[in-house]
Amino acid sequence: MRYLGYPILEQTKRKSGFTPTRRALLGGAALFASAIFLPTSIRAADGPKRGGRLRYGMNDGSQQDTLEPGSWATVMCGAAFNGALFNNLVELLPDGTLVGDLAESWKADEGATRWTFMLRKGVKFHDGRPFTPEDARQSLLHHMGENSTSGALSIVRQISDIVTDGDDKLIVTLSQGNADFPYLLSDYHLSVFPAKEGGGIDWESGIGTGAFRLENFEPGIAVRLLRNPDYHKPGLPHFDEVEFISIPDRSARLNALLTGEVDVIEDVDIRNVSMIERDPDLVVHRTPSLRHLTFDMNCQTAPFDNPAVRKALKLAIDREDIITKVFLGEAEIGNDNPVARIMPFWTETPPEHRYDPEAARALLAEAGIEGLVVDLSVADSAFPGAIEAAVLFREHAAKAGITVNVIQEADDGYWDNVWLVKPFNATDWYGRVTLDWMFSTSYTSDAPWNNSGFRNARFDELYALARVEADKAQRAAQYAEMQQILHDDGGVITIAFMSWRIAMTRAIGHGETGGIMPADNHRCAERWWRNDI
Repeated sequence: MRYLGYPILEQTKRKSGFTPTRRALLGGAALFASAIFLPTSIRAADGPKRGGRLRYGMNDGSQQDTLEPGSWATVMCGAAFNGALFNNLVELLPDGTLVGDLAESWKADEGATRWTFMLRKGVKFHDGRPFTPEDARQSLLHHMGENSTSGALSIVRQISDIVTDGDDKLIVTLSQGNADFPYLLSDYHLSVFPAKEGGGIDWESGIGTGAFRLENFEPGIAVRLLRNPDYHKPGLPHFDEVEFISIPDRSARLNALLTGEVDVIEDVDIRNVSMIERDPDLVVHRTPSLRHLTFDMNCQTAPFDNPAVRKALKLAIDREDIITKVFLGEAEIGNDNPVARIMPFWTETPPEHRYDPEAARALLAEAGIEGLVVDLSVADSAFPGAIEAAVLFREHAAKAGITVNVIQEADDGYWDNVWLVKPFNATDWYGRVTLDWMFSTSYTSDAPWNNSGFRNARFDELYALARVEADKAQRAAQYAEMQQILHDDGGVITIAFMSWRIAMTRAIGHGETGGIMPADNHRCAERWWRNDI
């Protein structure tokens, strides 16, 4: 399989008008350290250099962004907060390997229900307070409140107890075994904050243990950070300061790069790639990813509660036409299975949902439905090309007798006012390390980010079985059936899988970049450097 022209190693088989793009999901078996991404890198001939500034133009900063970790939903929050201001207990390296961060090591009992994390000593928060096990404990408890709406809820609801042991151990007990649990702690919501006396965490101050200290934060405008001189990772970070600037309009974002106002821009419009690549001082960098772009139907809301309507809409969209005209061929076609081919446990889900307007028309006629009309909510911030893709979908569906009204929503607040709210909307799904994580976040009946309102008893049953299944073959069979259920009965129209695509000045250097999440798994501020120092 050609994946956007980059090799994949499979070893074991958002006030400046900037808004949010987001949504994470996808995985593979974390039990096997596979699906390793090895994209081309921009490197300084003599290695990383210290000093200078990184200015990153983001496409999704929102005026609703806050420092409260459970609410983080944009790349802006992920890269500026989780990846620069704070740390997790663990960290995903660019090659997919899981390593310790605030935790040095961990071990589990035989049933993988009781996990002991040995914590790193000598780590300090930005105000000089020492990092303690209670900070780690309260940071997890923060997401576990009775009325929690945290983006990490599907992870922490597995936890039945958290205790500290001495000054260097955190013991987490799960309600049932999960061998993938350490990988789940890499979730970008699960940053560690200083604990308050009497319980809870101090998230309002923006004090963390990360590579940078918070200098200024204006929601929907910019985040400015300065180097932490006491960072616990030797030699890091390289920059003296970083600034994440919200520029939702893609033309304005491109102009900011061309005029030198920023060094890097997120989500380059595919139509501008060739022009950027003709500039010898600029480069377009692609990182193979688990990212997929979708139109999501809420299965609990009419008319999408009718399986015939869902299937007809899946047959009434010409994905190849969209990939050719909107993405200029730089994408892989989706077949309504949210699992990427490069992930362990991916399986074929026949039949391929190819464009067939007559079949779509016949399905609706058989169900007694005439003159189907649906409203599809989209915005530039939903995903690059979302509006253009929706307009093409409208043309495709018309040939099946279906009217798709394209509703262009406001960019700012899209992820608060449209996603999870409107019954048919465009969504940009990112990556997760394991299938268990992906399914529990977005597809099980109680998933907190179940944008398609999917409810399927058999799917939930298989999910529970696969979580504790030790036999790889049996687990693969369970995950295969789950993928087929989503293909056949789910409310997600998977249009395409794409690489992360950014543009930058050659003055910025980096090594291999991670593709689970954008911006080098959110760690660009910590890992990258300037070549022109």
